[in-house]
Amino acid sequence: MFDVMSIPPALRENREPLAARIESAALSVAQPQQQIFYDGWILRYSPGKARRARSVNAIGSGVLPTAGKIAHCAEFYRQRRLPLIFRLTPFAQPPRLDSALADAGFAAVGETRVMKLDITRAERAVPKVTSIQLLDVARFAQLFGALHGLDAAKTGAERDRYAQSAIGSSYVGAFDGEDAVACGSVAIDGALAGIFGMVTAQSHRDRGVATSIVAELLRQARDAGATTAYLQVEASNAPARRAYSKFGFEDCYAYWYRAQSEAEGIL
Repeated sequence: MFDVMSIPPALRENREPLAARIESAALSVAQPQQQIFYDGWILRYSPGKARRARSVNAIGSGVLPTAGKIAHCAEFYRQRRLPLIFRLTPFAQPPRLDSALADAGFAAVGETRVMKLDITRAERAVPKVTSIQLLDVARFAQLFGALHGLDAAKTGAERDRYAQSAIGSSYVGAFDGEDAVACGSVAIDGALAGIFGMVTAQSHRDRGVATSIVAELLRQARDAGATTAYLQVEASNAPARRAYSKFGFEDCYAYWYRAQSEAEGIL
């Protein structure tokens, strides 16, 4: 659990047009089939790994009272045997939703930073690993699940999320001999390029593997005409944030989750 007010106001309250465009693009990537709309809110209930695919995304104020909507969501997720988790961004509606959830006893967990990069000015890091291969979505999901230690059900949910995205994506994996040691993807949406699904095997971290993958994904984004790249990374993941900063990525805005208990938010 953390204090939301510890997030710098510039990140907690950033409602600039580029930040809003990135947020809407990110919501469109890797959409779960398991989602419904309820009075301006998206209720996502994928059984996969990503919390953003199994949480409430409050993108519109709607017309119903907030307390009643929270109660509706609680019952909705209870029926699906999932914890009730809300994803809070600078664009969450209604504007005082985070305060309402805090007053109702929801714990703040999982601060994430959305980082952006002007691709036209990006540092072109020299890859240290050359064995990077293009993958289809099924193979990518398989590697993603294996590297995260996911079971078959969660791996399948991740595959389905990526497979049904309306935004074109490219998937790559890094290999040490025949062994897959990392993977990542890039989703091109006009001038925006979103980097998702980055994971590196514990045995190959701090060896330039992730740097190689990001360099390849940025190359593809540049070739496709994208001018801005973005990614989402946990605020506490200092090594990853340092690696991304080497390319010129910088914080754009923050989001976080509220759950009925800290343990449920971490699961």
